Amino acid sequence: MIYFCYFLITLLIIRLLVAFVNYLSFAYLPKITSLTSVPRVSILIPARNEEENIGTLLEQLSTFEYHKLEIIVYNDHSTDETESIIKHWVSLKPNIKLLNGDALPQGWLGKNHACHQLAQKATGDLLLFLDADVSVKKDVIERSISYLQKHELHLLSIFPKQIVKSFGEKVSVPLMNWILLSILPIYLIRKSKNKIFSAANGQFMMFKAATYKKIWPHEKCKSNKVEDMAIIRLFKQKGLASDTRLGDSDISCRMYVGLDDAIEGFIKNIFQFFGDSILVTISFGILTTIAPFVVYAYMGFWWLTAYLAGIICIRFFVMLASQQSIVQNLLLVLPQHIIFLLIIIKGIINNKQKKLIWKDRNILQDL
Repeated sequence: MIYFCYFLITLLIIRLLVAFVNYLSFAYLPKITSLTSVPRVSILIPARNEEENIGTLLEQLSTFEYHKLEIIVYNDHSTDETESIIKHWVSLKPNIKLLNGDALPQGWLGKNHACHQLAQKATGDLLLFLDADVSVKKDVIERSISYLQKHELHLLSIFPKQIVKSFGEKVSVPLMNWILLSILPIYLIRKSKNKIFSAANGQFMMFKAATYKKIWPHEKCKSNKVEDMAIIRLFKQKGLASDTRLGDSDISCRMYVGLDDAIEGFIKNIFQFFGDSILVTISFGILTTIAPFVVYAYMGFWWLTAYLAGIICIRFFVMLASQQSIVQNLLLVLPQHIIFLLIIIKGIINNKQKKLIWKDRNILQDL
């Protein structure tokens, strides 16, 4: 059993080193921009029942000084005021266009179909897919283009800085970065050709249009419920330079509103964080849960103290890199971990029942 304890400690040390490296790598877009050309950018926004968010995003985009912008919003059969809000902004700004959704074809998921339809209508040299709940500032376009040009990327994705307000969000939303930034060295997404080092966020994905329209990745991943991860793996498999950055004050998002919304959202992609393996996900959940008890039982109090210090340090570096409250997240370690286990359990149940409701659709049904 002592060897099992050494294994648990080694796993913790590896995760600590990954979190520390991610903090030191300062994985944000550079502030200083230098464009080798000024490409036309198509900003493509899939929207379904987004009356709370779409107006704010369109207002923000309308203030951008970048003059080669085309903005197309896909209204995906919204039942609220989303369409009327979009029409209002279309009437104010000639570069904003509305595309009303077709019937969802068999074998397609809603967002993937929306993105594919948007790309077919886009005329830009770059295609930027933005979720309606993202908040952006005007420098993000130039910073993204500059970074993409400098590294000759075909795909650039960004994890927006997460805004959490309710208690439910505070015990759930930080889990995404806790997992990602403690198991994946961000700098290897661009540096390594191995698709195991892949991460992307569909809230912000910028493509070279020529590359996108040669591959049509949303069509290739039309039934994948975590299409962002599938797409970046596809690009890396094809040897196309890709990268993912962390968001700062220029791009943020209140991803979920409340605990139920967050759990529903994370169930959709929890297994993708672990290579789409239910076994690896369960193993990670079990090991991170029992480790302190096992270390204490077989190695004693001082080893437990060291182990707990490692857990705290991982959280510390992850929160620094994520630009989130350190004290708040350290105080919520236990409830966050309970929610993490709950998400895994519900994810397993939903997979067996082929039931996963997202945006009022069962996205596992008939796939």
